Amino acid sequence: MTLAGPIAIYVLAALAEIAGCFAFWAWVRLGKSVWWLVPGMACLALFAWLLTHIDTDFAGRAYAAYGGIYVTASIGWLWLTEGQNPTRWDLLGATLCVTGAAVILLKN
Repeated sequence: MTLAGPIAIYVLAALAEIAGCFAFWAWVRLGKSVWWLVPGMACLALFAWLLTHIDTDFAGRAYAAYGGIYVTASIGWLWLTEGQNPTRWDLLGATLCVTGAAVILLKN
């Protein structure tokens, strides 16, 4: 089994979920306009739709494998968007999570 297809879907889903959640963060925590929720909700819907394209018979397995990609993408968001350098613990945690995701994807 090749991981390229599912990983691409997971990365796109992670970016959509993070963007959608950040829209809520920006509204509540950064004082942005309530209108930030419009694209935020669209991003969250896109995230959910993307996960339905993972080739597995069980949603829980798709979500479990996605978790590792989401953690890694969140560390990337921290660094690239928020300008905070990840700590070695952030990187170790993300590595462990993405390794777990790969195990789930490869064994199912």
